[in-house]
Amino acid sequence: MGVRPRILIADDEPLTLELIVERLETEGYDVEVVSCGEEAVEAAKRSSFKVVLTDLSMPGMGGMGVLAHFSKHYPETLVIVLTGFGTIETAVEAMKRGAYDYLSKPANLDEIILTLRRAIELKNLKDENVALRSQIQEQHRLEKLIGQSLVMQQLYHIIRRVAKTDSTVLITGESGTGKELIANAIHFQSDRRDMPFVPINCGAIPEELLESELFGHEKGAFTGAFKERRGRFELAHKGTVFLDEIGEMSPKLQVKLLRFLQETKFQRVGGSRTVEVDVRILAATNKDLEKAVAESEFREDLFYRLNVIPIHVPPLREREGDIPLLVQHFLRQHCDKKDISPKRMARAAVESLQQYEWPGNVRELENVIERLVILTDNDEIQMSDLPRRMQIQQPLEVKSIDLGEDGINLKETLDELENKLILDALQRCGGVKNKAAKLLGLNRTTLIEKMKKKQLDYP
Repeated sequence: MGVRPRILIADDEPLTLELIVERLETEGYDVEVVSCGEEAVEAAKRSSFKVVLTDLSMPGMGGMGVLAHFSKHYPETLVIVLTGFGTIETAVEAMKRGAYDYLSKPANLDEIILTLRRAIELKNLKDENVALRSQIQEQHRLEKLIGQSLVMQQLYHIIRRVAKTDSTVLITGESGTGKELIANAIHFQSDRRDMPFVPINCGAIPEELLESELFGHEKGAFTGAFKERRGRFELAHKGTVFLDEIGEMSPKLQVKLLRFLQETKFQRVGGSRTVEVDVRILAATNKDLEKAVAESEFREDLFYRLNVIPIHVPPLREREGDIPLLVQHFLRQHCDKKDISPKRMARAAVESLQQYEWPGNVRELENVIERLVILTDNDEIQMSDLPRRMQIQQPLEVKSIDLGEDGINLKETLDELENKLILDALQRCGGVKNKAAKLLGLNRTTLIEKMKKKQLDYP
């Protein structure tokens, strides 16, 4: 179970406190309550808080004093001001002094919960970017990308050149090749490295929510929009937005994204005010966008806007020479992470992994290594420890065939031998027919025809 977010509430009205605290604890928050500004100051000395929810009017130090104290001494803590007066002037003054948001009494508990969630999302995003900036040299140096093959060396060269520009980049490659890692490397090699890197998976968010995630929305724009909300583009101002799985974006949003790329301006959902931001766009997809354009599934003009600088991330099967380096890296990483004594991999096992086709690419390799680290008892991982589909099978030993007194049926015997050779080749190659055909000295189409004729099926 994750750490419960800590919330500090400063309010001198017992009824208000009782309602809010009960709901917040039900929602999974760790709540501390004080009744005045001075107590809020003392509480901050004892513990840290994600968010402070403070009443504006309290005896002694009021909400503005609490806001001023946290803005000066704990700027990483977000402050939400709660008041019964609800004047526009007070709201504007609170926001000018650094409040994250402003809510009116009587408290709408759903609105409070929604506002807190948004505040914590923003706080977590800021924390992640602070952590990322502190780890630039360790985690996001170009040298930390694993691989010394020629295709990777070429990729490093392109990244170095691209990072110095503000051009839009389209990163293509199969799933699991590390497209987001490439986007990270570009951002942290660029002049925007000290500003936010904001990723968003366009394929994981429903269409009706994605527009709000990207562009934000105004209060009342749709059911549940209790307050205005800034989108990812605004949060990433002066930084980089990474649009992963861009090929999944709906036609409607493609139009709005295209307009933004042309003008660097947009309107929030339900709004009329124009917002202008300065962000760099990096996009990625595992789809063939040129084919999608030809089939009218993706806008041609948007494709050309995104494809200013194309970067293709090679699949792992095209860089098998990097597999020993990746194996060593993942073994060390997962042994350290899980506090397991260091493990190594036998040479035969590594060679076996180099023969595998890796349809899931680097992500699949990392998952396999993590599983082996956990499940293997010995310090050295053998080929027999690998998943069966990845084990190189021993070559078929063809023994002399005893003709016997009655002889043999040569056609049937050769047919059985051919069947066995085909199945052994497929097993050795993990079911990849193209590679199995090469082992057998056949064309892929010839192998497929033989399998159909013989009614051979490989699982």
